[in-house]
Amino acid sequence: MIKKYLHTRFRVSDMEKSVRFYRDVLGMEVLEQKTSPRGSILVFLRFPATDCELELCSFPNSGKVEVPEDLVHLAFEVENLDNCIFKLEHARVPITEGPIETSNGTRFIFTEDPDKYEIELMQCPHT
Repeated sequence: MIKKYLHTRFRVSDMEKSVRFYRDVLGMEVLEQKTSPRGSILVFLRFPATDCELELCSFPNSGKVEVPEDLVHLAFEVENLDNCIFKLEHARVPITEGPIETSNGTRFIFTEDPDKYEIELMQCPHT
């Protein structure tokens, strides 16, 4: 039935802030920006090392985005968690949990985007 995963859409309150976070802090590539027939501003970003995308949608007439805690999160493997922590701190992006190390040596933190969608950054042990 399902052939391939394509993208996830997050509605955002401030497109400019959200694009800066995903592009400049997380390093995602902006692929396309357009306006939908309904008037939503859409920006498509590519997840690293995949052909899958994150679609950001800004539709100001629908009100402020309020993401409940623990509703959803994106998880990314990173090469060096300490470098990520430094970059987040330099960009004044809060680390909301961690760093935590599991018994198998995996280290991770949680942060959040401007609308409080959770982002998990995980460094796996080298094998």
